[in-house]
Amino acid sequence: MLSLSTCWHSHRYQDGLEVAQEARALGFEFIEISHGTKVSLLPGLMKAFDAGMIRVSSLHNFCPSPVEVLIDAPDAYEFTSHREDERERALTLTKQTIQMATRFGASRVVLHLGSVPMKDRTGQLEAMALKGEIYSRPYIDLKLQFVQEREKLSTLYVERARAALKALLPVAEQARVALAIETRSHFEQVPNEKEMLLLLAEFQDSPWVGAWHDFGHVQRKANLGLLDHAQHLQAISPRLLGCHVHDVEWPAKDHRVPLSTGGVEFEKLLPWVPKSLPLVWELSPSQRRAHVLEAHQAWRAKFGA
Repeated sequence: MLSLSTCWHSHRYQDGLEVAQEARALGFEFIEISHGTKVSLLPGLMKAFDAGMIRVSSLHNFCPSPVEVLIDAPDAYEFTSHREDERERALTLTKQTIQMATRFGASRVVLHLGSVPMKDRTGQLEAMALKGEIYSRPYIDLKLQFVQEREKLSTLYVERARAALKALLPVAEQARVALAIETRSHFEQVPNEKEMLLLLAEFQDSPWVGAWHDFGHVQRKANLGLLDHAQHLQAISPRLLGCHVHDVEWPAKDHRVPLSTGGVEFEKLLPWVPKSLPLVWELSPSQRRAHVLEAHQAWRAKFGA
């Protein structure tokens, strides 16, 4: 199932109906209603959905965007925050997103769980990799220090993420909407790969919690030598609920049009994705329409719909 995230084009329209029309014009039958979607776009999107113009594969938390947040900021409120009021706000907004998913007949909500508060080591590693220093002793030392530092700090924040999932699970189960834990682009963020497996194991008896594989995010960490992309995808494959699809320009410029940079080995990786799952193209607004249309046609010819 191919789907187009509204993060690529919703900012260009005042009417959600036009957002849906643009996706259909590009050949997408499904959309993901993304974080940052303005409340004002929802009536038009509902009209398009009710008319059968578009189908909705998933919603990305928080959706709609919180009215008090004036920019697209999916991490404005984190389940891992030290502030209890922020954690409660994140839960409230997520419950609203789950209910919005039911309005659109979507069975999945994509979640960011939070982060471990620490210095931005991922950015440092990316800058060194861009300069060709990825095999240097300073790079290796920094990466090792980073992994060890995060390991010491992570327990509290993973526990807060786990508590959030437990609080949301009854709401998700009642609404019959699955909570999809997204793989993230920065090693500071929760969960990392080991933590993802631990969370999936804890909720293994529930069909309402699973993983959401972001090809670009995971490739960014693979480019830094923090994981093996295929190995991680294989490990979470049995619990996958869907994927974000985009390419990566070395080492960390993601949300490029698929098949455009060769940064993600889709031919190697896609066999680990169950055929029935949504593959949501999550693209930067900078990507040209003609390029998206061309790549979509090429993808269907190569991999099917």
